[in-house]
Amino acid sequence: MTNQEGIHFVEFRKSDAGFLFELLLQRSSKENISHKKMPTYEEHIKFIISKPYYKWYIVKKDHDSIGAVYLTQINEIGISLVKRFDNEKIKNEVLELVMKKHPKKRYIVNINPKNKQGINFFKKRGFRLIQYSYEYVKE
Repeated sequence: MTNQEGIHFVEFRKSDAGFLFELLLQRSSKENISHKKMPTYEEHIKFIISKPYYKWYIVKKDHDSIGAVYLTQINEIGISLVKRFDNEKIKNEVLELVMKKHPKKRYIVNINPKNKQGINFFKKRGFRLIQYSYEYVKE
């Protein structure tokens, strides 16, 4: 499935692990939601092998890998783009394409509360706040 801008998805393969790790490395702490410290490459591989998502794609623009998008079993969407392609226009195209490819009644995105840009992006597209989550970890 491709849109007019040449954005399309390719099913994730284990050979994409290095690219996904590079995407993870470029994230700022305010973008992270699932980990507090950067996982090792070995931990990253273990995560990938566990097949954590319902659908996982590499986002391509023409022939270049520019990011990744996933959909969980409960319709949570995660989008991660290479910094030079991480703009509202491309992110919106990726969001629209994943929702068109997997039509559901309801979608969820989990965003770090410090990520104001991400919050504003999804709010502008009709997403609304439904919960705050807290955790307690006994040391």
